[in-house]
Amino acid sequence: MNYQPRGISDRAIQGPASYLSELGTAEALLKAQPTWNGVGAEAVARMRLQNRFKTGLDIARYTAALMRSDMAAYDADPTKYTQSLGCWHGFIAQQKLISIKKHFGKTDRRYLYLSGWMIAALRSEFGPLPDQSMHEKTSVPALIEELYTFLRQADSRELNDTFRAIDAARKAGDQAKEKALIEKVDNFQTHVVPVIADIDAGFGNAEATYLLAKKMIEAGACALQIENQVSDEKQCGHQDGKVTVPHEVFLAKIRACRHAFLELGVEDGIIVTRTDSLGAGLTQQIAVSHKPGDLGDQYNSFLDCEEVTAANARNGDVIINRNGKMMRPKRLASNLYQFRAGTGEDRCVLDCITSLQNGADLLWIETEKPHIEQIAKMVDRIREVVPNAKLAYNNSPSFNWTLNFRWQVYDAMKEAGKDVSKYNRADLMKPEYDDTPLGIEADERIRTFQADSAKRAGIFHHLITLPTYHTAALSTDNLAKEYFGEQGMLGYVKNVQRQEIRQGIACAKHQNMAGSDIGDDHKEYFAGEAALKAGGAHNTMNQFG
Repeated sequence: MNYQPRGISDRAIQGPASYLSELGTAEALLKAQPTWNGVGAEAVARMRLQNRFKTGLDIARYTAALMRSDMAAYDADPTKYTQSLGCWHGFIAQQKLISIKKHFGKTDRRYLYLSGWMIAALRSEFGPLPDQSMHEKTSVPALIEELYTFLRQADSRELNDTFRAIDAARKAGDQAKEKALIEKVDNFQTHVVPVIADIDAGFGNAEATYLLAKKMIEAGACALQIENQVSDEKQCGHQDGKVTVPHEVFLAKIRACRHAFLELGVEDGIIVTRTDSLGAGLTQQIAVSHKPGDLGDQYNSFLDCEEVTAANARNGDVIINRNGKMMRPKRLASNLYQFRAGTGEDRCVLDCITSLQNGADLLWIETEKPHIEQIAKMVDRIREVVPNAKLAYNNSPSFNWTLNFRWQVYDAMKEAGKDVSKYNRADLMKPEYDDTPLGIEADERIRTFQADSAKRAGIFHHLITLPTYHTAALSTDNLAKEYFGEQGMLGYVKNVQRQEIRQGIACAKHQNMAGSDIGDDHKEYFAGEAALKAGGAHNTMNQFG
């Protein structure tokens, strides 16, 4: 069954030591080391506060406890769902978390998603690849480590700015402001948040899955998402040709991930099991069955079969016994076996229940459209067996959200007997429908989709797999159109730099964002007045205030 909470330890998710206690510890240490001349206690305290997480395992344990706490909160109140955006580079993740803190003041219930699709398309040494597990498996833990390197640097940068403000308050003799700034440090919320990391179908057998899972956890991942496709035939969840494996094969990989978490001491680690059965009509294997009704027999019961007689038997036939009859599963030229049409939902439900009963913590049902009732119908059946079942759901860019929701509204209007004569269902993507009652209603359903489905369909975590892939492409297209056209430099200044300044985007000061101020302060720690610093009066970054 599901993980049974042991009680989330406050110690696991509490903040670092206070400014003054860290300072006192450093002073005591340096007092005992008289030859460490020139090392300042306050510099040591600040550097320690800027480096709260010493290893990826520290991150994994901290974020796992956070995620468990969020899961418990959702079980009590489904309005407390969580969200993430897929990030393909550490800088993207960093800017996302900086923006969240800027706009909302805290990072609560906001995560990161690491997409195998984006690693394949953007981070493989082979160049752009389709989402078929052809990229280097080592690129997955490498990206996790990169994400957290950038998030930890965001911590350092924000704290460093506060330390500089403390020094300025001190210089001005403003003790009240100095005290307030020290309290700000003590209440600092890290940019480090949970990452749900895509391990695809495990990149091989259960041992291969275990080895990769260890590397991902060591890099900081607290949640691993694994799917029930065949590793060497893996496809993107929104493409055709998906091939699933029997439950026992998949369960071995779930156990491999759990063993990896437990070996590394991440006892709260989360496993997200994804089923592609709704869109997968093929299997590579016939499951092993020892008696009628066992798990293997249930898997095989969905196979598309025909009865075999002496007259129609063929060379090389594979035969199974179904209710006392000899049946031949339909085998394709690819040597894959075919499921009966229309069994996808039943297979999904069985996959989900079986996963939760064998160590999974969250489910992921890959659907072909964003339809709340379709998802809820399956979740209702799963919850009859596992009452606290909950999902991570892919709010995928592979869906045409505008068209899907306009179809849903059109169909609902028609069913209710409303006049739909001014709408062409086959052409609802047209801009002319944007401000119509249908278009407005569809947009409102899209706006509330996450909240509505969290409440109705058991979706604990909403993610968008590839958003920053699309935003990078869109913003680059807009800049290229302006800059290389008649607008020239104004195309950059008006639409990028001016907006960064006016909207308070952190990387408008790109030197600061890259760590130049932190480096200057370190130089002063190390060399004192002899330090050659970059942030002097002639630094052009001063133009940005």
